[in-house]
Amino acid sequence: MKQTLKTIIRNVKSIKGNSLAEFATTTALMATLAATAAPKLSEMSEGAKGEKSRNELDKLVKQAGQFYQDTADDEGRGRFPGQERYYTNVGHGKTAGDYDNKDNTTQAKINACSLASLGHQQAIMTDLGLYGSGEGWKQFDQAHAAVWVSVFGTSTGDFQLPTGVSDVENDDTDGFDDRGKKVGDGEEEWKALLGGEVLASKFQDGHYIYSVVGGGGTGDKVYPPILYVADVENVVNFNNLLEP
Repeated sequence: MKQTLKTIIRNVKSIKGNSLAEFATTTALMATLAATAAPKLSEMSEGAKGEKSRNELDKLVKQAGQFYQDTADDEGRGRFPGQERYYTNVGHGKTAGDYDNKDNTTQAKINACSLASLGHQQAIMTDLGLYGSGEGWKQFDQAHAAVWVSVFGTSTGDFQLPTGVSDVENDDTDGFDDRGKKVGDGEEEWKALLGGEVLASKFQDGHYIYSVVGGGGTGDKVYPPILYVADVENVVNFNNLLEP
């Protein structure tokens, strides 16, 4: 019996295990790896969100192009969602009358429309970081030069405009042109283009917005409007445009 006990004790002592120091070292290495990997995983997640945003902005532009062609066939001139006519701006100035170009019945008013569109375009280009000395609209709650319109409406239940974003309008005012045609309800026209689907930015503070610089001219000297779409998460990085 005594010999048996000695044998058991000797066998137990011969079993090698991890020491406390080895365990501590392994734990530290695992913590280091986790700390190193976390930012990479976060970057991958942000990159995926950005790619999704760009894809959906491309989708909006594609659908708007189809809308433009359809309205050109139906109405004689192409326009974008929210426009009353091809020469009207979408997006309004910060003070009454700014960028208002709805009336081009006389040459003087046509000239005024062109000036209004120029000011509107410069404001948009400022937000994109392509005009003036600023860096553009890079954060959702940052001050911006142009007034943009929500693509699908700021009151849509699951797609609220982020807190802190100012001067992004809900384009929900219906109007009628001189032929009795209902126009101006941009969000409904966008939704109809997508079969009733509403696109939401994957960014927590994202939201899809758009603005249109009206076209102009008459006859063979007509020039088309320009559509700009963006995500308020970072308008400089996430934007697209369509000029037919």
